[in-house]
Amino acid sequence: VQLQASGGGLVQPGGSLRLSCAVPGRSYVVAWFRQAPGMERSFVAAMKQSGGTYADSVKGRFTISRDNPKNTVYLQMNSLRPEDTAVYYCAAGTSVISSNMASQRAYANWGLGTLVTVSS
Repeated sequence: VQLQASGGGLVQPGGSLRLSCAVPGRSYVVAWFRQAPGMERSFVAAMKQSGGTYADSVKGRFTISRDNPKNTVYLQMNSLRPEDTAVYYCAAGTSVISSNMASQRAYANWGLGTLVTVSS
């Protein structure tokens, strides 16, 4: 299943962006990962039934949400910093549990990524 992520772009430090990801259906757990230049891909946030879970580096600044009728998951990113610059990927899986939610291996379906650049 191919996911479609969108919403990336160039933003100044302190600014905001909202990323969107069209997901296959409600049975999927959806997460966002990112890969900065020269770095490995890392976990950003995931949407659970009870709410979102976040990497420490984005807590309090990013919010993950889901619009079930639209089958879309969003990542609202506020107070962006230059170190948030990365390609952001959405991922979906049906076998995701709390203990593996931050692991890339838990997600079988991935989008192509959208570039977020935070720079003045």
